[in-house]
Amino acid sequence: MTAKRIFITGASGCIGHYIVDALIQQTSHELFLLVRNPDRFKLDPEARPGIHLLQGDMYQIEQFGSLLKTMDRVILTAAAWGGAQETYDVNVTKTIRLLNLLDPEICEQVIYFSTASILDRHNQPLKEAGQLGTDYIRSKVTCHQRLGKLAIAPQITTVFPTLVFGGDATKPLSHITAGLPDVLRWMGLIRFFRLEGSFHYIHGHDIAQVVVHLLEHPPAPEDSRELVLGNPAITADAAIAEMVHYLNQRIYFRLPLTPALTNLFIRIFRIQMAAWDYFCLTYRHFTHQNPVNPATYGGVPFCSSLSDILKVSGMPPR
Repeated sequence: MTAKRIFITGASGCIGHYIVDALIQQTSHELFLLVRNPDRFKLDPEARPGIHLLQGDMYQIEQFGSLLKTMDRVILTAAAWGGAQETYDVNVTKTIRLLNLLDPEICEQVIYFSTASILDRHNQPLKEAGQLGTDYIRSKVTCHQRLGKLAIAPQITTVFPTLVFGGDATKPLSHITAGLPDVLRWMGLIRFFRLEGSFHYIHGHDIAQVVVHLLEHPPAPEDSRELVLGNPAITADAAIAEMVHYLNQRIYFRLPLTPALTNLFIRIFRIQMAAWDYFCLTYRHFTHQNPVNPATYGGVPFCSSLSDILKVSGMPPR
């Protein structure tokens, strides 16, 4: 494939690092990496020719307007997580502004990162996400609603990551991976409860491989341009059993953690829960149709099991 000019936001984040690393190692594309703080970018920008670090953030996206009009591909991973105004400004206003700065006659593909939290089990918009979601989730709902009205809309592929694991010496930890030690610390107690629920997960390395594939093989006109990123769904009970086995522990019995018992714990321990947290507790099955990962395109996933996740995350078996 002829080398392309690719603009990437959020390059210093967890997913951004994995994508940039894959593009550096596996392609000859010219990369333009938008980073707020170059010191947080852990990869070597001198690894090969054609890597450009652009210091700035989404608030200043207009200053890159002339450059954006020359881009063949764009990958949007940047997002703000906290503070209602900043989250809306970055995740909606400035993201839409960036997309409007692209030239639809030149830009052949945009890969926009949303979140699977805004989708229901049929991959349709989840109304509770817009009503009860956090500032971050509601901003993703709003942006998703506006994408179809843009001139660049036919070139946009929206990806919806499920639970994202990742991070190592050259890449920052994802939020989920950063919380793994706390989860494992409680596994001695959690293993004795039976939990109703199911979910998908995926490693940042596998997200990057899907992105590389999409860049080389954009969806055909008849294909969906909305893709959930994740391994096949796993039940909460199966996930607990797998982690317990990895830790060389045993499960002697399991008590069902019913909704009534859950609510009792919430009252006894006076746990304060936001509306979205309580919805997630009762919704339980965060599963989606046709999730994609490297195996979908004939590749081999970097992490196809939770045991793989724990191992590459440096969690020692006990």
